[in-house]
Amino acid sequence: MATEISKVITPSEIHKKLELHSDRKYDLKWYLKDIPKYLATISAILVMYIGLSIYQFTFGEAAGLDSTDPLFDKYWMNLFYIEVGLQLVLIVALGNYFWKHRERDFASLTPQEEIRRYLNLTMWISIYTFAVYWAGSYFAEQDNAWHQAAIRDNVFTANHVIEFYLCFPFYTIMGVSAWLYARTQLPLFAEKISVPLTLAVAGPFLIFMAVGFNEWGHTFWFREELFIAPMHYSFVIGVWFALGVGGILLQQVMRMSDLIMQINQESAQ
Repeated sequence: MATEISKVITPSEIHKKLELHSDRKYDLKWYLKDIPKYLATISAILVMYIGLSIYQFTFGEAAGLDSTDPLFDKYWMNLFYIEVGLQLVLIVALGNYFWKHRERDFASLTPQEEIRRYLNLTMWISIYTFAVYWAGSYFAEQDNAWHQAAIRDNVFTANHVIEFYLCFPFYTIMGVSAWLYARTQLPLFAEKISVPLTLAVAGPFLIFMAVGFNEWGHTFWFREELFIAPMHYSFVIGVWFALGVGGILLQQVMRMSDLIMQINQESAQ
């Protein structure tokens, strides 16, 4: 009976084999290509939120308690117009980017490029969840504390201008951008609609409707601001949908495992 004796491949032989296939070599750090852009983006967002917090602490009590005060228009309504205008520009810019850079031939993607795009999607998701955290865990909780101490005399309170008209729309823009990136750049998400990805984006977005109901309820029905007020139940349900992020990561890991095996097989040839 014939037996096969496996040959131990030395590092020098591996190097020679790679030299023979020099046309297929690639930078070992190809997967880190977009890390600087990601770090710059997440840092800019962090600076934005910290700056808004400082702005609130500086002008919230001094010019944000009376919506009929001219100072309120100066410090808060002008901020409202600026942030809404900038977000509209951001929507147009991102929509144009995704349309122009959509992948037209998924069959031409190399395994390395596809893996890099999955890592980019993970970055998009992390930026989205970072924005959701600031909107829901900081500014939203602060809003409850604000209304327990100050009676709202207008839907444009000092905290609402930042929370409802900047933080909520901004994380929605980031979530939809992550969804569009997956649909236009990755074959796994382009072929079929991912349920976890759609739920993770749609759930927090539905909080917008809850915000309208919440404001109506606090104005005409339930004046006292309590964390356990019935109008707040829908906020919790909307945030639960963010658990779909775990499903997104699972889908990516399964596909990336197949791609890594494919790369290893090609390297061994």
